[in-house]
Amino acid sequence: MIHKKIMLVMLMILSANAFSQNGKMSKENRDQIKSLKIAFITSELSLTSEEATKFWPIYNAFEDKQQDIRKQKMKGYIDRMDDASLDKLTEKEASTLLTQMESTEDELYQAKKKLISSLKGAIPPVKILKLKKAEEDFNRKLLQQYRDKRPRP
Repeated sequence: MIHKKIMLVMLMILSANAFSQNGKMSKENRDQIKSLKIAFITSELSLTSEEATKFWPIYNAFEDKQQDIRKQKMKGYIDRMDDASLDKLTEKEASTLLTQMESTEDELYQAKKKLISSLKGAIPPVKILKLKKAEEDFNRKLLQQYRDKRPRP
């Protein structure tokens, strides 16, 4: 329990510095957040060294795949979805964009299914469920730190 509290305090302190004034992160900040996430998940799942040896290569491959999908496909959609661009889309273009977005979301879903299937051979099912909760908890705490840090209008 004390270990989790120490991790939480460390997360708060380090992630508070992770975002620059303009809200963009440097590679160093992304690496710092990734390190914090690894420590947080390891702690929350109480991974044994044997489990960690099996878990991290699977999880890291999933994270890389997920990042690639988002970087390559989602960024293109988001860049085209400002108000001015949306108003200029034809119905056919909008339909095509929706189809592409659905395809990307399906790809992300399939990657998550593959992760769960692969993890079943590496860690117990209860720890797979704890992983989902740990990811959500980490993201929620990171977002809260960002909100607390950003300047108010």
